[in-house]
Amino acid sequence: MAQLELNDLMFRPGLMAGERILITGGGTGLGKVMAEACLMLGADVYICGRRGGVVEATAAELMAAHGGKCVGLACDIRVPEAIEAMLDVIWSDGGALTGLVNNAAGNFISRTEDLSPRGFDAISNIVFRGAFFVTQGCGKRWIAEGVKASVVSILVTWIWNGGPYTVPSAMSKAGIAAMSQSLAVEWGSYGIRFNNIAPGPFPTEGMSARLNPSQAEESGGAYGDMSSNPMGRVGDMRELANLAVYLLHPLSAYVNGQTIAIDGASWQATGGNFSRLRAWGDEEWQAARKAIQTTNDKDRAQRTV
Repeated sequence: MAQLELNDLMFRPGLMAGERILITGGGTGLGKVMAEACLMLGADVYICGRRGGVVEATAAELMAAHGGKCVGLACDIRVPEAIEAMLDVIWSDGGALTGLVNNAAGNFISRTEDLSPRGFDAISNIVFRGAFFVTQGCGKRWIAEGVKASVVSILVTWIWNGGPYTVPSAMSKAGIAAMSQSLAVEWGSYGIRFNNIAPGPFPTEGMSARLNPSQAEESGGAYGDMSSNPMGRVGDMRELANLAVYLLHPLSAYVNGQTIAIDGASWQATGGNFSRLRAWGDEEWQAARKAIQTTNDKDRAQRTV
């Protein structure tokens, strides 16, 4: 269901007309709301994900609500060849992109000693490798064609202070932060700029299913209790959408190489991570693993690539 109305956005109608934006992991959650905001403001929007039916349904839903052009593309960004094939489709459908949002991610809570190589790879191959190869694929085309563009990567505040019980994500997101700072300098002369958004807790299906299983909320873990947040709440989706639009638009062109937290000052106050799960024992972790596996099985059944 569409989540935004025009009065949720701080920008004038048509602000993003002429922009062409790709959002990875755009079928649900934060990716979906950023796609919706760009579409509402006039951009041509492409969303991709492994669950082809999900991104196609989201694209149809957003166009039905707001008009414009939104295209859902099945793509496994863990596979460089699949990325190149997707970019060929996008470039042949109207020309170069002007913006990229590296949003696709995988994450779940786990004691690090319980992680398997497969579990580690499930996160790092999407977040670390996938974001790099999508960025590189777009960047090579932009440089060759002389196109200016904006890249926004969705990170976490754990890049600054570590992510206990989410170590693969913290490592991978920190790597993307380093990529953004590096390429902001390396590619700045081409007019290609890089900025990051580090959201705190925003209520999404993925957050609830893998980072806040029901057992977590009952025991005060994960995001079940927001009383420690200085603003006492989770984020509002329109707040994130407005920040993303600002960073993607050409009029923010002198903002480059920055990471902006949007978490109500949570990480300054509490660390903003999952350190509170130190109180869990074997029983809580076993229940969390079972709930996460159920969610993973449901997602796997929806994938087309």
